Amino acid sequence: MPPCNFAIVGPGWRTEFFLRVAQALPERFRIDGVVVRDPARGAAFEAQWGVPTFRTTEALLRLTRPRFAVVSVPQPAAPGVIAELAAAGLPVLTETPPAPDLDGLLRLWELVRGGARIQVAEQYFLQPTHAARLALIAAGRIGTPSHAHVAVAHGYHGTSLIRRHLGLGFENATIRAQGFTSPIIAGPTRAGPPAEHRIAQSEQTIATLDFGDRSALFDFTSDQYHHWIRSPRVLVRGERGEIKDDELRFLQDHRTPVTLRLLRQDAGQYADIQGHHLVGFLAGTDWVYRNPFAGTRLNDDEIAIGACLAGMVRYVETGEEIYSFAEAAQDQYLALSIAAAKASGEAVRTETQPWAG
Repeated sequence: MPPCNFAIVGPGWRTEFFLRVAQALPERFRIDGVVVRDPARGAAFEAQWGVPTFRTTEALLRLTRPRFAVVSVPQPAAPGVIAELAAAGLPVLTETPPAPDLDGLLRLWELVRGGARIQVAEQYFLQPTHAARLALIAAGRIGTPSHAHVAVAHGYHGTSLIRRHLGLGFENATIRAQGFTSPIIAGPTRAGPPAEHRIAQSEQTIATLDFGDRSALFDFTSDQYHHWIRSPRVLVRGERGEIKDDELRFLQDHRTPVTLRLLRQDAGQYADIQGHHLVGFLAGTDWVYRNPFAGTRLNDDEIAIGACLAGMVRYVETGEEIYSFAEAAQDQYLALSIAAAKASGEAVRTETQPWAG
């Protein structure tokens, strides 16, 4: 099969992830062009990445025939760009979140109801470690999940992981949230390591989500993505066992406890000359995750972005959804509700939204 060609609207930081994946997997993906509004920035972008750029979406669509478009623009601009592409009949894979507020989500939902083909590039549940945990849950190792403590990612990424780990759809929740501030030595940012020793303020959000028969604890600090001394944590509990980070504890029967570790298998280490890449994850003797792009040197987040792109190709060809607009809207709605509960200091009860039907 020839590689699937797609386009990108926006030259932002997340755009580079899609470009790196496409460059690493030329047999799977080909980029027709990137919309970069500023001519000088477009010229620099072409020189750096070796892809054509266009000043407008209209020019891109006039001169190319992509199978779909990735939207990677600032949150306030995303709904307008998505609507423009949908009006042209082009399937859209939009960066997260699809809209910054509830009104924007509702307007985009009307486009979906009208036939717009929109998927969302939520990658966290496709990252290898999370995918391995979710495979263990799907296999029934811990029984039916009833509680999740997710301290991994902000906002809609965190709520997406909560819903996935608990097997939730569009159930409503009672949400309580608080914010805390504590000192921390300033760490790395997107720009690189810190230039000096200084004390910064770390902002933490902790929220409880009560879904009735299932509960969750959302926990995130502003430093977790980059700082060397703030680690992610995941705990998921069911009646037969629990998963805590890389450890699985479960009952083989009511008198036989078993403990296994998720063991990461990487090629290219020690005397292995296959080339450095992730092979997968084992739990005991069972493969619970295999890298779909084994042999290609991609980090875990890039593997997940590659899975988003592969899922989008499947969606365009078959209609099978990878991460639907409805799911993305629900995760963003939960994240907005956490923010509202934190700001007000009062419990917030979510309400069933149109996309839940």
